[in-house]
Amino acid sequence: MNRKKWAVLVLSLLLLLPIRAFADAATGDMIITLGANLTEEQKKLLLTEMKAPDDAEIITVTNEEEHKYLGSYISKRLIGTKAISSSAITIADAGSGINVETKNINWVTDEMYINALITAGVKDADIYVTAPIQVSGTAALTGIIKAYEVSTDTKIPEEVKQAANEEMVETANLGEEIGTDKASALMAKIKEKIAENKPSTDAELQKIIDDAANDLNITLTDAQKQTLMDFFNKLKDLDINWNQVGDQLQDAKDKFNAFIESEEGQGFLAKVKEFFASIVDAIKSFFS
Repeated sequence: MNRKKWAVLVLSLLLLLPIRAFADAATGDMIITLGANLTEEQKKLLLTEMKAPDDAEIITVTNEEEHKYLGSYISKRLIGTKAISSSAITIADAGSGINVETKNINWVTDEMYINALITAGVKDADIYVTAPIQVSGTAALTGIIKAYEVSTDTKIPEEVKQAANEEMVETANLGEEIGTDKASALMAKIKEKIAENKPSTDAELQKIIDDAANDLNITLTDAQKQTLMDFFNKLKDLDINWNQVGDQLQDAKDKFNAFIESEEGQGFLAKVKEFFASIVDAIKSFFS
């Protein structure tokens, strides 16, 4: 082999090694996403808060990326001009499902992240989303999806990323009318039924939406039903692994049920004040 061919081979191997090394990420490995507009001091504080190891992989998320994935669905005002929200994604055991915890996020709820990430194909990860101040949390979803692609060496189709972001927005919009917990529960229930029944016609999809709403005692207007029909018709035509979606929803349900039945879970419920009862019921419904 001449020197030129040898140099090309070595260069090719060097380019492949970093990707392959992180693609073999093991349970417990962490990857960090940071908003590009954080100050250096804010970055240090967030890394400490996340308990990030010194060798953690760090990915930067820009405001331009936020507008790319959300600009068609929400106002520029809500997206803002700075990417602030950040996240830590820890690889979990196979079958663990997705677990999300947030801090200082005031627009995207934990359940919205879970639903959108399941749609995007993310699985088996513990995710912590945070910011140094109160923010919408839109940058975090983009970052989490980027981090998952890097950590698993998986390329998520652009149209699926768009669908995940659209789902997050549609859930938030519906939540303003029926409540965020009910909206998240409804979206999860519809996806669960789609995974089980694989609708092929509008009539079958409409029945799934109606049945899901009835199961959760949610009354939808004709306009709300049409919005859901339009979104899920788009979703079911994408290259989405619906079996995986169903599995991840089941994992989330099993995890929540196990917590509720535990001594810690019982103690938590006992301390919940009366005015939080409706919220707890909605969360239970999300996993039922």
